[in-house]
Amino acid sequence: MKKNSLKNKSLQDKITNLSIYPGVYLFKDKTGKVLYVGKAINLRNRVRSYFQDARHLDTKTLLLVKRIHDLDTIIVDSEIEALILESNLIKKYKPRYNVNLRDDKSYPYIRITNEPIPRIFVTRKIVKDGSKYLGPYTDVKHLRSIMRHVRKIFPIRSCKYYLDDDIIARKKVKICLDYHIHRCQGPCEGMVSKETYNEMISQVEKFLKGKTRDLVQELTDKMQRESEKLNFETAARLRDQIQMIENYSFKSQKVVMTDFEDRDVVTLAVEEEDACSVIFKIRDGKVIGKQHFYLQGVEGKDSSEILTQFLQQYYLDADQYPRQIILPEQPRDKQLLVEWLSQQTGQKVKLVIPQQGEKKKVLQLAQKNAGYLLQELLMQKSQRKDYLAYPVKILQQDLQLTNPPRHIEAFDISNLQGQDAVASMVYFFNGKPRKNEYRRFKIRSKNSPDDFAMIREVVFRRYKRILQEKATLPDLILIDGGKGQLSSALQALQKLQVENQPIIGLAKRLEEVFIPGVSDPQNISKSSAGLKLLQQIRDESHRFALSYHRKLRGKRTLKSPLDDVPGIGPKRKQSLLKAFRSVNILREASAIEIMEKAKLPRVLAEAIWKHFHG
Repeated sequence: MKKNSLKNKSLQDKITNLSIYPGVYLFKDKTGKVLYVGKAINLRNRVRSYFQDARHLDTKTLLLVKRIHDLDTIIVDSEIEALILESNLIKKYKPRYNVNLRDDKSYPYIRITNEPIPRIFVTRKIVKDGSKYLGPYTDVKHLRSIMRHVRKIFPIRSCKYYLDDDIIARKKVKICLDYHIHRCQGPCEGMVSKETYNEMISQVEKFLKGKTRDLVQELTDKMQRESEKLNFETAARLRDQIQMIENYSFKSQKVVMTDFEDRDVVTLAVEEEDACSVIFKIRDGKVIGKQHFYLQGVEGKDSSEILTQFLQQYYLDADQYPRQIILPEQPRDKQLLVEWLSQQTGQKVKLVIPQQGEKKKVLQLAQKNAGYLLQELLMQKSQRKDYLAYPVKILQQDLQLTNPPRHIEAFDISNLQGQDAVASMVYFFNGKPRKNEYRRFKIRSKNSPDDFAMIREVVFRRYKRILQEKATLPDLILIDGGKGQLSSALQALQKLQVENQPIIGLAKRLEEVFIPGVSDPQNISKSSAGLKLLQQIRDESHRFALSYHRKLRGKRTLKSPLDDVPGIGPKRKQSLLKAFRSVNILREASAIEIMEKAKLPRVLAEAIWKHFHG
């Protein structure tokens, strides 16, 4: 068993004496910075697995293990406690090698203050003073629309004063214009009781949480009671309020479920080192809002693990817990998540992976949104001057290159037993092809099958011209082939006196990568994004070479025997074939017959006859 060496004696001692109980482990670097937080039902077995066998680890985890200098563990009583603690520590430290919600602190919330006469307003700062926070809202435009409707439907106060019984009794705060235009009930001067005002605040909370069906029923019952008491003005105001709530619900909330259940639809789109998760909040069968979060640290992780870590972090401090969460696939530790979520909400929570019907349609819609938002993010990243594609970064790590291989040129040979031998050169920049920079070559030096000589020729021709034009050499040269082809390419570069040029060979059979001066292939993970980029470039160079070879071979096989006769152009060739119907019949004809039937000059007719008969 190939083991990872541990030079740090203190770390070795900690690993030797690990507990077998459930808990959380924190890997740290030399500076004490937390690199990774993980949970385990058995700390000893889980932590030791990182250091016992390197062969089962992916590239990212190998890099993590190399940086580990210290280790902390926290023992807990159960796996659920470990899950909660892990989520809290990830949120606190945001470790480089964990999946993290990006920029979550910048998203706004709706705050309902913990005051005798509460205020409701939008904030980006969370103060732990007993206030309620609804959100976060990732769509600020939608949030502003919600707040406009809240203030229109409910006469909540907009002032920033702290109001209690003493301040109200002494009338330290005066009624403002909002009271006179019926936008506020005037709690600052005791125009409304504290109990009545707080009842309205609870109605606002229901409205914000999407419980409009319950709210409308509550207001309808109250309207009927006021009507029975002959308080027609109050009843009319409640009627108008109900109408505004129903209008808002009809216009802005689309009915997608007919059973009126509360659900969250959670989807995920992942591409290389970035991911986007979208949540549709369905309350009373209607989509009341959409949230999206960009995730970091997802490279090398499968979608089920990413989904699990997102669910942990999102529902750690959620303002609402629905009875059902619709997911695109099974998360890891599904049963543990169900137990934790049920414990959080006090009722049974189900994780559902729909296969058809209404739920599947809503899931697909959410998935489209996640894909669109992720592509939008990637487009924004690609427009930055310092942007380096993820596969290029990984390839630099895999090959241990000094500079990132933004500019890669790849060569391939195509021939049939040496005939119609051609070569291709494809050009990739930052992981993407630039087809206007592609080049193709007719092999001049060989008519027999000799790939080594052909590679040597095209590499020499390409970089001789680059040096003459004083253009920039690529960051990496890729040769389609093994040690022999790589050696031939190196000979061409040496002849041109090009030194320290990064160059590799990629052998097809086992997808092995060879570098100069090393006989054995490089140990690159088959799942590495860097290796996949090399395969993509190699396949593109092969396609380009093969298409050119087929074009030349097609021209040769379609060549007519008349093409070599001087004085015979396309029109005369067409008239000859029209007169004699085929080249074989023309070959049997005499010079006189050719002259008369095709109406050609005697000299040309005799030239055609001589071409066929020597």
